[in-house]
Amino acid sequence: MELPLETVALFALKLAYEREGESPILRDDPIMSDYEREVFGLLVRRGDVEGIQFRVAHCVGLALEAIGGVDTPLGRELHRLSADFGNARTIEQLEAPAIALKDYLKDIQ
Repeated sequence: MELPLETVALFALKLAYEREGESPILRDDPIMSDYEREVFGLLVRRGDVEGIQFRVAHCVGLALEAIGGVDTPLGRELHRLSADFGNARTIEQLEAPAIALKDYLKDIQ
């Protein structure tokens, strides 16, 4: 579960901060410090659904701004997927929406 969450954060931050011609954002980049697999792993082990949703929502919000907000086709779909993730109430319910977010963010890179 931790890997898809870290990947969602990575792809979202890439959309928000990566610029053409600059070094790419990688998993070991300082910007990823609050979104590392170990951080998500701790939250998963604690069962902290709200903490996970808060971290993912922050990253997805930055990505949403970068693609023009909810008034764009890409933004509407990202917002919908984010809402599905935010509606989960258990760790198990987070898995499918996290994978959908990850796949979508990867596709729109």
